[in-house]
Amino acid sequence: MMSTEELLRLTVSALMSRTGERQGDLANAIEQAQAQVSRKQSGKQHWTLDDVDRLAAHYGMPVLDLLAGPTHAVGVLPADRLSHGTQTSIPLAPAAPVALPVPPTFAATPPVAPPVQHPGEAAESVVGGEEHPCVLCGYPARDAVDGYPQHLDPAECAAAVAAAEEAANGPVVEASPEPDPAPEPERAPEPAGPAPVAAPRRTPGPGYASGSLVDQINARIEDALTAFNGDVDAAKEALTKSAIPDVMTLFEKSRVGGRYAHSKFPPTDGILQKKSQKTADSIWEGRPKWRNPAALELVKSGAQIEVTGLDMNAAYLSAFKTWLPIGKLIEDTSGVHDSKQSGVYLITPSEWEHADLPSPLGNRRERGELWVPDSMVRTLLDCADWGLCEAPVIHRALVSGATENLLEKLRRALAEVRKTAIAENDEIAETYVKFMYSKFVSTIGESSANTDIRRPDWMHIIRSKAFTNLWRKAYKAHKAGLTVVEMSGTDELHIAGDWRPVFPEGRDLSQVKEKKTYVLGGSR
Repeated sequence: MMSTEELLRLTVSALMSRTGERQGDLANAIEQAQAQVSRKQSGKQHWTLDDVDRLAAHYGMPVLDLLAGPTHAVGVLPADRLSHGTQTSIPLAPAAPVALPVPPTFAATPPVAPPVQHPGEAAESVVGGEEHPCVLCGYPARDAVDGYPQHLDPAECAAAVAAAEEAANGPVVEASPEPDPAPEPERAPEPAGPAPVAAPRRTPGPGYASGSLVDQINARIEDALTAFNGDVDAAKEALTKSAIPDVMTLFEKSRVGGRYAHSKFPPTDGILQKKSQKTADSIWEGRPKWRNPAALELVKSGAQIEVTGLDMNAAYLSAFKTWLPIGKLIEDTSGVHDSKQSGVYLITPSEWEHADLPSPLGNRRERGELWVPDSMVRTLLDCADWGLCEAPVIHRALVSGATENLLEKLRRALAEVRKTAIAENDEIAETYVKFMYSKFVSTIGESSANTDIRRPDWMHIIRSKAFTNLWRKAYKAHKAGLTVVEMSGTDELHIAGDWRPVFPEGRDLSQVKEKKTYVLGGSR
């Protein structure tokens, strides 16, 4: 026997399916965060009586009808709330109420306890083979998220509901005795011109729907200019001061409808905690500070080398495209790097024997074990594949299930506003975007300036990704026959030789720009 709350969750899922809503739409309608609705629908949090009142008002029905179960609630749903898209195309008799079949799995199976999670699968479990009722729609699902049986995409829920409804309503259609041939000749003589047809709704993949975020950023800039009567300097100062809460708001909005619900304040392991207010934690990010010793020897012997200093555009924003852990970091001592997980790793790196190419580990002189972020481990493993060094030995890891798309919607929105600002010489928008992505990276660790999240693991992974992205540019130049003279920080690469056939020049994220040219052995 299902409890009232379990029945309510099933009812909400059925109503969302019939109206074509997603969790983000419902969350906005009842004035809650999408993460709250997700937790309540998955059973991690309870629906309250106030929530029930809001749900009933949203769906336009009395509370008792909402609590009477999915079949009854869908039957009394106002006609104007029904979705007319492809998700709910069900043939019905004119006056017949919609009969949503109760999933047979719920009738035959008691509520399913969450399966035990593997240490690295805090956010998603792989297909298990055995079907259990989806906590969102109530129909059989083979996948699990955070240990709860669940379809991984709203379209799968819709397809499961539609299939069950079609099976239940099929006999009604076959039993209809009316051939109704009259409409056929009326449809033939339609106008020759193309009739206005609604474009099919596209379900964008993760990380591609940044349009609304772009609009919000532009609206925020317009509001600031209006508030200061068009004073660009005053508006820019106000926007830079609000960059942290603004970018966190954009991040939250970018996650609405996302597949994963990330942890904002997971327990922090000791190695990720600062030893004091003025000292860092134990993670080595690989910040580079390297100069080519052979080039310096040539200069000492009297040679002169013409060098071009290249600048990487928006290095931290580019680094948003990286594998980030979703949930709490859990210890793993297998010694194996799982590409679908991310976190921090205790490794012993191999020796780096290339005097003309910097090490990905950056300006590190000590030998032995060290803790590094996931982005560094991936780069070292790539180096091993390319024959540059041996693979690092992994002694211990703190990892969680990961995704490369956690920041993708936000990254694309900021990149689009930045690109437009550069094209239009819009200094205020360009500065605002730069403050947002740089402050996001610098404050998501342990910063009193950002109280919305505490993910020092994310901070280290993103920063290390920026450093390793620069190293990859250096390696690309090296393979093309250029001489890498110097590499430092997140964005400075100094090379000798014709670099333009190797790197595209410009201001986009995938391009580089010339910062300066000088003669080594002469004056800069």
